[in-house]
Amino acid sequence: MAALALLGIAAFPLLPVAPLPQVDFPTVQVTATLSGASAETMASSVAAPLERQLGQIAGVTQMTSFSALGATSITLQFDLDRNIDSAAQDVQAAITSASNTLPRSMTTPPTYKKLNPADAPILVPPASSDTIPLTSVNEYADNYLAQKISQVPGVAKVSLGGEQKPAIRS
Repeated sequence: MAALALLGIAAFPLLPVAPLPQVDFPTVQVTATLSGASAETMASSVAAPLERQLGQIAGVTQMTSFSALGATSITLQFDLDRNIDSAAQDVQAAITSASNTLPRSMTTPPTYKKLNPADAPILVPPASSDTIPLTSVNEYADNYLAQKISQVPGVAKVSLGGEQKPAIRS
């Protein structure tokens, strides 16, 4: 028994290790904005009509939706054998069909983008200052920092979050 255990321990480092399969899930994200609308309004007036149309696309395996103040996001995941380009065309057609049921006050139509759910942000730098107003820090991050980061080779997308934009009210 000791010889068998010793043989197993000696052979263990020689066992081949199979890498995990490289799988790209065909995923499309639809975003829509409506200035000043509450999350409930976004869910009922914007997300619901879009979900009805997007749910009719063949090959959708998962649909998740998130609504917040003035914005909604719907993520569609398709069958693994589905071509992402044809799925994106179907999503565009569904958005066009749903446009008649969306609120007339939407100034911009919903947009979509193909994405890889395995891609996670690799850099999340905070920006703050004790001496400069937050609006100036946001302006610097938006106009300078984001532009410089997007010029780095290999960077696919730069997104800013948590910024405060000045609002003019009459």
